[in-house]
Amino acid sequence: MSDLPSVLRVKELGDGRWSGPHPDTDPEGRDVVFSGQLLAQMIMVSQAAVAGDKQVKSIHAVFARAGSYSAGPIELALDPMHSGRAWASTTVTAAQGDRLLSRALVLLNAVETDLVRHAPPMPDAPGPEECEPGTGGLVFPGAEIRVADGSDSSPVVVAWVRAGEAYDSVAANQAIVAWSQPGLIIGAAFRPHEGAVDLGDAHRTISTGVISHTAHFHEDADASEWLLMVHEGSYAGRGRIFGQGAVFTRDGSLVSTFAQDSMARRIEGDLDFKRSM
Repeated sequence: MSDLPSVLRVKELGDGRWSGPHPDTDPEGRDVVFSGQLLAQMIMVSQAAVAGDKQVKSIHAVFARAGSYSAGPIELALDPMHSGRAWASTTVTAAQGDRLLSRALVLLNAVETDLVRHAPPMPDAPGPEECEPGTGGLVFPGAEIRVADGSDSSPVVVAWVRAGEAYDSVAANQAIVAWSQPGLIIGAAFRPHEGAVDLGDAHRTISTGVISHTAHFHEDADASEWLLMVHEGSYAGRGRIFGQGAVFTRDGSLVSTFAQDSMARRIEGDLDFKRSM
């Protein structure tokens, strides 16, 4: 197993504060901190705070303002709510200087034996060997992505994703999964509207952005193995997009489910990436 990747090596500053590093390159090329990065680093900080006896069950984050890669590191502040035998909860606030960016509620649990067990089946999809490699800017840095289904007019994108290295930390694997979840739902919601909107106009004449994201974790997974990620842009209207999705191992185990609220609205004039959303 490899050491933690640099982007997940959150640094403790004392008094419940941590520093989250940036990736070497701007994943979207627009000097806006990717929402998946904040989710991933919030998971790492939350896990570190419980000393490993519990793992993250869910995280719900609201992204109030955009961060900037040119404005220094992100500071993450923890405010624990409760820690018991089976469950723990905490809030994590992300800020950059005096600018509050995001706040998350994180639920952690101790893994227990099954009382009952069932899960939805993995959708049929061609294997990763049958799919063309794609660009990885919206998944974890260094990860591969291969789109398995994204050619018709349905608001669904199905893709295989795997990280470049294996890590023995449950939190690190969860963080990699969470980092890779938010980036495709807006594009999926645009697919039925080809000709009316163009995803290439995002951040130019169309203002898009993730406003909230919730991830639930069900089974442990090795993020260096191929994971099937299903992204569905379920609703589009009123300048908003709602989407949901699921993550499966190659043998069909349900790793994670997620839901996301985003904005998608036409704008006039130049878009200022750093203004409040």
